[in-house]
Amino acid sequence: MLLCAPRGFCAGVDRAVQIVELALERYGAPVYVRHEIVHNKFVVEGLRTKGAVFIEELTEIPEADVERPVVFSAHGVPKSVPAAAQARNMFYLDATCPLVSKVHKEAEIHHRRGREIILIGHAGHPEVIGTMGQLPEGAVRLVETVADARAYEPTGDRPLAWITQTTLSVDDTKEIVDTLTERFPDIVAPHKDDICYATTNRQEAVKAVAPKVDAMVVVGAPNSSNSQRLREVAERAGCPTAILVQRAADIPWDALPALSRLGITAGASAPEVLVEEIIGAFADRYRVTVETVRTADETVAFNLPRVLREPVVS
Repeated sequence: MLLCAPRGFCAGVDRAVQIVELALERYGAPVYVRHEIVHNKFVVEGLRTKGAVFIEELTEIPEADVERPVVFSAHGVPKSVPAAAQARNMFYLDATCPLVSKVHKEAEIHHRRGREIILIGHAGHPEVIGTMGQLPEGAVRLVETVADARAYEPTGDRPLAWITQTTLSVDDTKEIVDTLTERFPDIVAPHKDDICYATTNRQEAVKAVAPKVDAMVVVGAPNSSNSQRLREVAERAGCPTAILVQRAADIPWDALPALSRLGITAGASAPEVLVEEIIGAFADRYRVTVETVRTADETVAFNLPRVLREPVVS
């Protein structure tokens, strides 16, 4: 068994989960969370048992609880959301990943400089909704595929700029960017790649392992963009079978090929306990030895909101 490293929780996910946990410790239950804090059912259910209440819109918070803390998810939110919270005098904590916030700032700068903004991403994903919601409607246009990039027509004579969702396939994004750059040589690129370090690192680890194994198991949620991309990367890198599962109970044993060597990785919102559970499930059926294949070391950490770092005043 080859275990990809890095895998699992990234700094942004770790920070977001900590924000909910610390808010529960400091303020007690309930703490409201707008949208899943991260895309992982196990993590969400664990926080729910501690007193987190997950909602999709702030209007779901009853007036009696309007002073209770509300946390915005790691994916980011449109500007209309904190504005609505302020209008109701809510106390909110923003768990948006700092790397997503960086993309928001880039979009705002491009807009101020009069550029037409192309966002490379997946329609309907919370991060995309949040990024597009930083600016007036129509200011950001979405491109999902190379075909979209080939068909893209600017709305006027403004200069163009592109930004991306942080959890995309590195290879797919490069193809789209190359197409846009070929068509619009003066298009403005980000100063630094928008795809986050964790997404890149996990995909590179999968590329190193995938050609060496009979199957790859990606631990993650079906609505997790970065987890889905890991499965796709494994297939493209030569792995005959790549599956995405949330937990050991989801493993489709009958669909797996004859195994002599298995690869395992985990999306950025999947905790290590689920990886261990998967390893245990295979150990119950096979004679297993585990070897870690490490392609990068990660030392990134993000600060918590100041209000959660300050000592409690009794």
